[in-house]
Amino acid sequence: MPITINDLTFFAQSEARKEVYHINEEKRVSGNPLQAVVNHFTDPSEQFHAGIWESETGCWKVSYTEYEYCQILEGVSIVRDTEGHERVLRAGDNFVIPAGFEGEWEVIEPCRKIYVIYEQLE
Repeated sequence: MPITINDLTFFAQSEARKEVYHINEEKRVSGNPLQAVVNHFTDPSEQFHAGIWESETGCWKVSYTEYEYCQILEGVSIVRDTEGHERVLRAGDNFVIPAGFEGEWEVIEPCRKIYVIYEQLE
């Protein structure tokens, strides 16, 4: 069956449900930020995902097994590597976090982003 215009996924028209959660305690560095994700799309192989993520203020450890494209829509965050180098992220920033990156993600002002994730399955 061919793919048609009806197969496109529009976030604004998606019926995806918002999942609300807190970061696992063992990953928390500071705070206990409430987070939410609306995963608008997952491909049939379950390796490619796209949606919206948001978080309250706080800091936690990150360890990426996936490649993630991010577009910050609102707020201010800091991403820090294990050597202490950091980058401030603000609304309008677009970037890719490669698989293998480890460090911390700190939300300074409540943050909201579009994400697109690719994770190679073994």
